[in-house]
Amino acid sequence: MQNRLIRKTFIALVIGLISISTWLFTPYSSASAVNNPELLPAEVTPIVDLANYLPTLQEESITKQIEDFEQQTGWKLRILTQYDQSPGRAVIKFWDLDDQSILLVADGRGGNLLAFSVGDDVYKLLPRTFWIELQTRFGNMYYVRDNGENNSIAEALDTVKGCLAKGGCSVVPGLPQEQWILTLVTSVVGGIIFGVAGHPRKPGQVFAWQWVLIISPLWGILFFAFGMGPVVTRTSEWLPIFRNVIGFALGALVAYFSPLLNQQTPYET
Repeated sequence: MQNRLIRKTFIALVIGLISISTWLFTPYSSASAVNNPELLPAEVTPIVDLANYLPTLQEESITKQIEDFEQQTGWKLRILTQYDQSPGRAVIKFWDLDDQSILLVADGRGGNLLAFSVGDDVYKLLPRTFWIELQTRFGNMYYVRDNGENNSIAEALDTVKGCLAKGGCSVVPGLPQEQWILTLVTSVVGGIIFGVAGHPRKPGQVFAWQWVLIISPLWGILFFAFGMGPVVTRTSEWLPIFRNVIGFALGALVAYFSPLLNQQTPYET
């Protein structure tokens, strides 16, 4: 009975992870065939705000930051906001985009505000998974609703600049609360599976280490890869790590002792 429960749990988790991966890694579909240079201004500037997402003072500040960053590092950062119409491929010639260029496109027509076009040299420091995480963290509808389009653009750009300045990032720095909650849930689930596997199955047995080792790929992935991994790679704070460890331990203890508590004690008549 317990083996069937573990098998069903494993299958459900695999299906869930595949679904999430498919959603996260769906490529951004842009109108790359469009070419409307008439939408671009006569003067070349690092920001073309066709959707009016950026207030004037903030746009001037970000423009100055982009220009200073390009002079110091050589990386070319550009921002395009659009809504009803898009200049499309005209921005390539307008900005002379090359292998050291990063184009942030903010378009409110889709489910995610942000999209990125990145030069080949950038991928050596910031891999594709970084850009997917960056897009989903700062461009999702909830973040945009709470912080506004302008701050979503500014936060994403600051993250890119910070990672380029320190020589690259494999993941997006920082641990949002919703992401930490997800790591805590996976830690607790991993602990539950650990406790169920360790429940004694033979008379006189205290802890079934053999079953724990057999099921270790499952609870190990949940706890180490999905529970602890995202935390230690995104923040140096010890509190989220401590909470996840406690969550794993509590889940294991509850799962281990629950069958023992549910056993009925025979009454003498």
